[in-house]
Amino acid sequence: MKIVQTLGVLVLSTVLSACACSKSGRGGAGDAGMNGDNIPGAEAGDILKDVNFAFDSSALSESAKATLRSNTTWIQENAKNTVTVEGHCDERGTNEYNMALGERRAKSVADFYRSLGVADSRLSRVSYGEELPLDPAHNESAWAKNRRGHSKVN
Repeated sequence: MKIVQTLGVLVLSTVLSACACSKSGRGGAGDAGMNGDNIPGAEAGDILKDVNFAFDSSALSESAKATLRSNTTWIQENAKNTVTVEGHCDERGTNEYNMALGERRAKSVADFYRSLGVADSRLSRVSYGEELPLDPAHNESAWAKNRRGHSKVN
């Protein structure tokens, strides 16, 4: 399973690197929610709430843990659903660094869910690095929104 996830991250990073040549110069970060034919648009948490991270960190704050505890209640009550944990970053740093940081953020969230009893078979992870910003602006407020773990119900 980990080999498949690693290969998936490598393939995705190759695809995202190719997208870096788009008109916006940022892999489509300003494309109103879509930045490639095969990459979904950014979305805020609806059923499950997003958690945010400090700059250059994958550590969960106490506030993030409280949010994930609440998310876990929903996940456990809805056993037919699986969850994909997405790791996201702000635009600062190289694409390679942000893909790795996004993976660490997704892993932190997924590991916390597991520690609360969510079965590993119900969780998957993906890193989008900086490629799917919630807020495409280039300032601290936008960057803070974009440093997130997004739990997507499948």
